[in-house]
This record gives sequence, C-alpha cells and structure tokens, in this order.
Amino acid sequence: MKVSRIIALVCIFLFVITSMLQAERIVLKDGYELTGDVLKNTDSGLVVDIGFMVLRLPKESVVEVIKEDSGDSASDPTVTVQQDNTTQWQIYHTASLKRATIEKNSEQYGEAVVMVLTPGGQGSGFMISPDGYLITNYHVIADETRIKITVFSRSKSGYEQKQYKKVKIVAFNPMWDLALLKIEEAEGPLKYVYMGAMDEVEAGQQVFAIGNPLGLTRSVSQGIVSIKNRNFSGQLYIQTTTDINPGNSGGPLFNLKGEVIGVTSMGYLQFGGLNFAIPTDLVKRFIKNRDAFAYDEDNPNAGYRYIQPAGRSEKTEKLKWKLPMGAKSEK
Repeated sequence: MKVSRIIALVCIFLFVITSMLQAERIVLKDGYELTGDVLKNTDSGLVVDIGFMVLRLPKESVVEVIKEDSGDSASDPTVTVQQDNTTQWQIYHTASLKRATIEKNSEQYGEAVVMVLTPGGQGSGFMISPDGYLITNYHVIADETRIKITVFSRSKSGYEQKQYKKVKIVAFNPMWDLALLKIEEAEGPLKYVYMGAMDEVEAGQQVFAIGNPLGLTRSVSQGIVSIKNRNFSGQLYIQTTTDINPGNSGGPLFNLKGEVIGVTSMGYLQFGGLNFAIPTDLVKRFIKNRDAFAYDEDNPNAGYRYIQPAGRSEKTEKLKWKLPMGAKSEK
C-alpha cells in the first residue's frame, strides 16, 4: 500500500515537472501574465491549467500566448536573446527581448531613466549606453549650457540619487526636438535601454512611459498607441493615450518588451489621451548622424535662416535662357 502511494506521488511529481517544462506563457491586456498548460484554444477564449485550478480566459483579454522552451532562461522575460553588434559609432543598443509586464519592465529599465535639470526648468531623459550617453528633448535644454543629470540607482534601502554636473552637449536638432548629451566622468557603467523598431509598432498595442512629471521622479504611466504616424508640421509622431505632462519631456515610451519606441515630447493638458512621442527610427537617425548636428561651443545657436525666393520681375523683356551647346531654340 505504501509502495503504491509512493509511486503515485512520484507520478504526480513527474507530471507537474513535465507540465512546467512544457508550460505556455499567456500575456494579458492589463499587463499581467499567467504560466500554465493551454487545454483548449477556441474563438471564444482559452482554457488554461495553472496547476491548482483551471481558468477560462476571454479571447479579448489575451494579447499573446508564448510557448516556453525547457532548459533556457525563459523564466526571465528580460533576458537578451540576440544583441546587435554595437560599434563605437553606433552608441545605442538593440536586442531581441521577451514580452513582460509593465511592473517587471519598470523594475528592469527604470534606473536608465534620468532627470535633466537646467536653470530654466527640468525634464526627463534616458541612457542609451553604459558610458554616459543619453537622449532628451531639445526644448528641455534649449539656450542652456549648465546642465545637471540626476541618476536614480537602486540600493538595499531604496533608490539613491546621484547628480552629475559635468554634462556635455554632443548634438541637437531643434526641428526634430532631439538632443544627445553625455555624462562625463561617470562612476562605473550606467544602466541603459534598448531601442526598438517602428516596424513592430501597431495601433492599439499597450505602451508605458517613465519620467519625472512636475518633478515627481520615476513616475510610470500607461496607455495604448492611438496611431503610429500622426503628422504635425511635416513630422511624424506616435500618438498615445499614455499621460505625458510637463517634466515627462525627453523621457522614453516603452513597449511591453522593454524597448524604447519613442521619446515623449508633447501633450494637450486640456484634453486627456492626446499625447505624442518622437518615433524611435528618427531617434536612431539622429544618433547615427550626430556629427551633422554636433554642438559648436563657438557658435552655440547654430543659427540658420531660409533664403526667400526672388520675386517675379515686372520688366517686359523676356528672360534669356542659356541653351546647351549645339541646341536651337524653337522660337
């Protein structure tokens, strides 16, 4: 009797272990996820065995079902599967990341979000490399040269603030509202983010932002992508319902993989849900061509003006066009 009971317990144990190895991860719309065995997948929903109970999930509440492979790092949703080769010229990083909850992504990448302080105000930014390069909005540092960066590092007692006063303006583009800064003499490698691809951004997908609205540090807000290519004055923006307030400017807009898909730039304070971010493909182009937008200390304004077209002449004589050699006028 005891032998049969032991055999039964061993079989149950092996069944549980096998189920865990073959488990599937179900990502829900609210950012949560479940791990279990999908018993049935129909048009109406999923039936999932999570070990101690069986759940029925409506189809509209499920974002994605991911099959977990045994023997790898699937339990860690933020593991870098494949990272691009990053050269000295390409200072930002990309990676193939796994989808996770907003809570886990905030914990993983929140330290890479910084506060940008100038005599005229404050905004947000995010680190793109471990050696101190960061992105923010141009309007956050416009007409300023004294810039301070506050980095929030996690410790056993909470978050510690470290302020860097030696900050270099590397490049900026007022038309794109982007600026590239560098913390000089940074103490040790800094936490940084990965840049996502706009090809994977779709209307309706869940996104979230981390920033410092009104000086409230490390604030997280969530929403969805309303449209990925809203036009304003000839420039495309990501329109999102994610709250963006003064102080959020220059911070990152993340997808659920923890990749940055945009730089939060502006929003309508009178109307909720109308907020905008600069797409990441424009940010990548700005970084790759940073020498063209390099900050010149001798000419900090980098001024330019458009030359107006000449007015039409009122003279009666006809303009004489120079014809190519050997050509004849038809007149």
